[in-house]
Amino acid sequence: MLDIAIIGAGPGGLMTALRLHQQGLRPRIYESVAALKPLGVGIDVKVYATKELDELGLLDEFRAISVDAQESLFFNRYGQEIYAELCGVHMGYLYEQRFVHRGHFQMFLYAKVLERLGPDVVVLGTRLIDYAQDDDGVTLRLRHANGSTAEARHDVMIASDGIKSVVRREMHPESAEPTYSGITMWRGTTLMKPFKTGGTILHIGDPRLSSMIVYPLRDDFEGTGLTLVNWVVEATREESVEDWNQRGSVEEILPYYDDCEIPFLDVQEMLRNAREVYLFPLIRHEPLDSWCDGRVTLLGDAAHAMYPRGGNGACQALVDGRVVAEKLATISDPVAALQAYEDERREAVNRIVMAHRGEGYEVIRRMVAERTDGQRFDDIEKVLPLAEADGIFSKYHKLVGQERPGWEAGQATGFRSA
Repeated sequence: MLDIAIIGAGPGGLMTALRLHQQGLRPRIYESVAALKPLGVGIDVKVYATKELDELGLLDEFRAISVDAQESLFFNRYGQEIYAELCGVHMGYLYEQRFVHRGHFQMFLYAKVLERLGPDVVVLGTRLIDYAQDDDGVTLRLRHANGSTAEARHDVMIASDGIKSVVRREMHPESAEPTYSGITMWRGTTLMKPFKTGGTILHIGDPRLSSMIVYPLRDDFEGTGLTLVNWVVEATREESVEDWNQRGSVEEILPYYDDCEIPFLDVQEMLRNAREVYLFPLIRHEPLDSWCDGRVTLLGDAAHAMYPRGGNGACQALVDGRVVAEKLATISDPVAALQAYEDERREAVNRIVMAHRGEGYEVIRRMVAERTDGQRFDDIEKVLPLAEADGIFSKYHKLVGQERPGWEAGQATGFRSA
């Protein structure tokens, strides 16, 4: 039985451990923080990712900590509706799309790893310094929270150590210094009354100026009867530290939404009532030409750091975990198994990385802004025909692996609710 080290106890690392255990393999996770805490904001869990959870028998319990995505609405900077589509099973997919707080999701997976694999499988407060390998295995050099160092020996190492991956830096020193895109994200949560269907995601703004995404994370949060709502705002700003937990303020972004009037949501009030605000610069990590170094491989953000748009970064990490576990369980040579994992995943995910640098389906908001010269419109069908928007959305959904039901048969898959 292979003895496998996983570096990092984020959602990708934890799901990989569960997948390896499902395949009868023995993983051990090394995590640098001394205690996991439910930090962060929202994740949009796509239909292909809920499928991964279902295959591990976790979907029913996951539903209890998340919100069913029902519809996705797009607005210009004034709050005029541009386009709408249904989500998940409501569109006809076999699986749901769901919204969840990243920290709650991580703690949920952490509890499942301890329950299924045992209390000693996650080693907290232990940071990877570097690694060395030979024909028989990998030696990890580790630093504990008290400053002491130690070594650990494993057959294989899977690096799920995030955007600042120690392993990626060692494997690809030429890619160690990414570049700032010029765009910063403000990510926050607000406790408020549910809006629209209670499962609606909103896409708001003229992306030439600023964009906002809003969606619910948890109903009846902590027994308050209110919904914990996630919001993300993009705008240009000077560069800041690439750190998911860097604190920010809403004062810089409030003016972008002075003219936004949505009947069922007071955007300004939502921003002002934020419980927490995080600042995160969009950093360009170039797609890698390899993920593997012998018995060592990369996974999740360490392998394919992408702009955090649309939830595909976290969701693709869940797919990585399944594929690497399957390869290690079915190919006797671990080096060949890791290479087979890379061969199946890398090029496809790199295409998604590059697509996220563009606007994806969010391009429709820029198109409307350009076609109206940034002004209000009288008839959206004259500005952006529904059929044209449908084509844009269907192309993107196919790219990320969730082709829209009915599209090939010529059915309209989007609509306008206003």
